[in-house]
Formats: sequence, C-alpha cells, structure tokens
Amino acid sequence: MIPIKKAKLILEDGSVFEGRSFGYERSVAGEVVFYTAMTGYPESLTDPSYAGQILVSTYPMIGNYGIPPEEERGGFSMYLESEKIQASGLIISDYSREYSHWNAEKSLGEWLKAYRVPGLSGIDTRALTKTLRMKGSMLGKIEFAEEPVDFYDPNLKNLVASVSCRERTVYGSGDFKVILVDCGVKNNIIRCLLNRNATVIRVPWDYDFSSEAFDGLFLSNGPGDPAMCESTVENIRKILPLGKPVMGICLGNQLLARAAGADTYKLKFGHRSHNQPVLLNGTDRCFITAQNHGYAVSPETLPEEWEPLFVNVNDNTNEGIRHKTLPYFSTQFHPEAASGPVDTEFLFDRFIDSMR
Repeated sequence: MIPIKKAKLILEDGSVFEGRSFGYERSVAGEVVFYTAMTGYPESLTDPSYAGQILVSTYPMIGNYGIPPEEERGGFSMYLESEKIQASGLIISDYSREYSHWNAEKSLGEWLKAYRVPGLSGIDTRALTKTLRMKGSMLGKIEFAEEPVDFYDPNLKNLVASVSCRERTVYGSGDFKVILVDCGVKNNIIRCLLNRNATVIRVPWDYDFSSEAFDGLFLSNGPGDPAMCESTVENIRKILPLGKPVMGICLGNQLLARAAGADTYKLKFGHRSHNQPVLLNGTDRCFITAQNHGYAVSPETLPEEWEPLFVNVNDNTNEGIRHKTLPYFSTQFHPEAASGPVDTEFLFDRFIDSMR
C-alpha cells in the first residue's frame, strides 16, 4: 500500500481543510483561486497566469488522463503551455492514480513531484468553492505539520517579471513580422500565430520594441496586477501613434487599456473556466470562451476614441476593447483556448488580415 501523508489547506479567514498529499510534500503559500473546467489540468497548471496561485478544481475527479510528454518542437513545448508547472499548488476532491490516454507519459502526481509542487486530494472542494464564491479569492497555504509557513500575497510582487522570457527569441519565418510581448505567454498563442504565416519575435515584458521593424504588436496574457507593468504600458504608448495593428489577450487587454488611458481593478474572485459567455458589443452574438484572470478593465474610463468590444454575460464586466478607427483590439478571454473552446480563434485571423 502506498503511504499517504496528510496536510492542510488553511485560508486567511481561519478555514481549514484537511486532505491527502499526492504531490510533492512541502508547505507553500499563495492566493487560493478556483477554476471550473472539466478538462485541461496540464494546460492550466503550466499557464503562467497561475503563477503564485493555489489552484482549486471544482470538477471532482482529476488525473485520469495523465500528463503528456514534455517534448519540444520549434523551440517550445508541443503539448504544454510553458516549460514548467506555474501554479504553486493544486487542490482537488478525488485523485485518479490510474490514468489512461494515448498521449500520457506519466501520472499527475509524478509530474507534481518532479516540479516540487504540492497537491492535496480528499478536500471538500464544493464547500471550499462556496467559501471563495462568498468571500472572494483569499490568501491560503498548504501546510504540512512539520513545516509551518506564513501567508503570502503574490499580487504584491511583479509576477510578470518572474515568468517573462529573459531574451529576444525568434520563431518561424512567415510573411508577417509580429512582436510578441511576453508577459507570461501561453505557448498556444505562439502556435496560433505561426499557423497564420507569422514570424514571431518574442521579447521580455519590459523590452523597448519601439525601434524594431514589425508589422504587428501582440500583447500576451500573464499573472498579477497590470499596474505592476508600467514599463510595458509606456512602451505600448510609444507605438500607438504609428497605427500598426495591435492585439492583446487577457493581461494584454488590461495593458492596452492602461496605455490608452483607462483604469483596471481587481475582481472579487476572477474568471477561470471554459464556459464564460461573452457578447460582441452592439450585437446579439454570443461566444463561449476560456478565461483565466483576476483583474479587469473599467470600461467607463476608456477615452472617447476607444470602446468596449465584448462584455461578460454573467456579470457585465469588460471582455475586450477596440479603437474606433485604428486596428487596435484586445480580449479579456483566451481565443487560443488550450484548453477550452476555440469559438473565437478567428480573432487571430482578423489580426493577421489587418497587416495585409
């Protein structure tokens, strides 16, 4: 019989949930958030937007299809969204030690242990999620008895600087030269651009790209508070007068909005799921989207020459912005999915078409 060690998830409000360890056995602290997707745990755990967060899955059984190989093609992972697990910890209800999938190479538990990330099962995730829904995302810690740890707020740190690339890297040799500002980019964004005949020039979050020759600018997703990325915002402002196409996703939406002069704010518990409905502004056309963010744009602060592009049907928060006359737009959701629905992947086509 496999020995199972117990540990506790402790929230800043004093709530305690005891569970069974199936990952690496070490205490960690971070922001506890929940996501409601049924599938996609390898992609979610490697999404840099989850840096500093302890992830709670509302779907009860996790691990049944294992983890794909960590193979690279063209300089980045074929199946995962970054080069490592980005989340600080994982909380689930039922862990499946047996896995089966054509692409599986190892179990979820083995993978967590390899990257020194703790995971707890046997948690009442329904009760935990109800607590987070009522009180909002909270600080928390996974604590093993012999290793106490203090609470830690990752939002006080510039998380983008910790997950961004360190140097300029070029992928592909397509006809359209795209500067990709890496604020914690998911690999599938790069894949989507390469599949559309782009040369992707990936640069660090604070890189001054204003002197580069490029056809379009892409602002990636990423973790934390957009107010921490003032260097990125200033660099975006430098190129807005040029009229060259700009597209942003998630954090990129917030950074473009701040560069335009708008404000951002922290949501109570954020949007993290595969089933967020968004409405195209001025129409009755609704799309189901994948999302992962804790901050949003205040649409009422947008300057006159900008307007909302999408709105969230559930809570009426902003889901994207666009310039009224120039080829600048961004989305709060993830058109590239990975994982999730690909209903809005056509937005990459619009970005590429604007460079023709």
